[in-house]
Amino acid sequence: MDDRFDIAVIGTGPGGYIAALKAAQMGAKTAVIEKHFLGGTCLNYGCIPSKALLASAELMYTINHASAMGVRVNGNAGFDWPAIQQRKNKVLKGLRSGIKSLFGARNVTLFSGRGVITGKGQITVTAENGVESSINADKTIIAVGSVPARIPGWPDDPKRVCTSDESLHWETLPKRLLIVGGGVIGCEFACMMREYGVEVTVVEMLERLMPEMEGALGKQMQAIFQKRGIKVLVGAKVESLKSVGDGVTAEVSGAGAMSFDRVLVAVGRRPNTENIGLDTVGINAERGFITVDDKMRTNIDGYYCIGDANGRTLLAHAASAQAMMAVKDALGKDAGPLLPIPWAVYTFPEVAGVGITSEQAAKRDLPVRIGQFPIGYLGKAMAAGHTEGTVKVIADYNTDKLLGVHLLGHNATEIIASAAAMMTVGGTAKDLANMVVAHPTIGEAVKEAAEDVYQSAMHLPPRKMMRKEADLTKMKSK
Repeated sequence: MDDRFDIAVIGTGPGGYIAALKAAQMGAKTAVIEKHFLGGTCLNYGCIPSKALLASAELMYTINHASAMGVRVNGNAGFDWPAIQQRKNKVLKGLRSGIKSLFGARNVTLFSGRGVITGKGQITVTAENGVESSINADKTIIAVGSVPARIPGWPDDPKRVCTSDESLHWETLPKRLLIVGGGVIGCEFACMMREYGVEVTVVEMLERLMPEMEGALGKQMQAIFQKRGIKVLVGAKVESLKSVGDGVTAEVSGAGAMSFDRVLVAVGRRPNTENIGLDTVGINAERGFITVDDKMRTNIDGYYCIGDANGRTLLAHAASAQAMMAVKDALGKDAGPLLPIPWAVYTFPEVAGVGITSEQAAKRDLPVRIGQFPIGYLGKAMAAGHTEGTVKVIADYNTDKLLGVHLLGHNATEIIASAAAMMTVGGTAKDLANMVVAHPTIGEAVKEAAEDVYQSAMHLPPRKMMRKEADLTKMKSK
């Protein structure tokens, strides 16, 4: 077999496999290297398995609250955890098979093993049985992703002190679960596990859940969690964690000693770039994250890095978008500009956003107008029983350019696409407000919030004064 390729991709996550397929589609002879399952973290230990488990949990929640909709469920609704896990595994197996089929259809050469950069344009692949093979490539795209961060000094027994890697594949459920970290992963697991009858406690060091997102939404989610019986401790820290018997004891600031069966450590992720040969060719990295420019180029000609490993935006769809940019640039085509990247949290109700938050706008001293609309005011929300949540629209005070849209509510992760599309084309809050939105839908709340930027929302009472946030930012601009 000819071992010379136009492009070699290390990793088959949502960045790597898209890069390989795009390169082949554009006519490049392409190799892709994967040491584990096809699909990377997203397919096997993140996005997809978590959504499969969350789907069953949300169905449980809906059934248990059916009486509010006038629906009788005879007896108690139950669940079969092994069957839920089997269904999840079937989904994963099908998606892995799909990626392999796509590689075959586009003549992408798949190498199974660990890929290490061993020279300029050279990659050595070591298979599980120890057999080595060498690949030569004109351009290399590094897409090795990230791994969950662990806390030094804590018990290292993955059966009791777990990351999302282990937790998504638990064979049994704990009775009492401590989740350390109230970000995206922590909130999704809390929402999920509570519906499976687990006593959940979330500890977050900062003052609200989802601290990197729009502040008001994190506070709303905390209220929703507490209403469902999830214990939330914000502004708190796990000072120590010790194995005791079959469980663990955590010393939590402000709450004292607490006992649990298992702990989920959800405090972020770190780049999976150790020992892949970066130093061999002199690729720069900071804290393990590979440094890239806006075309995903590293400091060494012919080498690109996409996805979590470059630390820009640790999201699957960001990796896929970066893959397209890197491949186009590698093949001498216009890669285009960086585009707005939406984010999504698959709790129920869901949370989503795109662009900057109001807190970020204030920190940057940007003059903005802000519009808000409660989802519970919508006819569709009342009719469908999904009244929780809010939409917030942020626009530049002087230019009206749309800077951010954030929402908590039913199907938020689908609805955010309209705002992302508007921001992609450089739209204004007025453009968003002028859209014709189907009625009745939850998506109407985005239009209403955009109208509220100008205090013209049809389904809000008139106000004589601007919202306090908008007033303050207007004053800053003078």
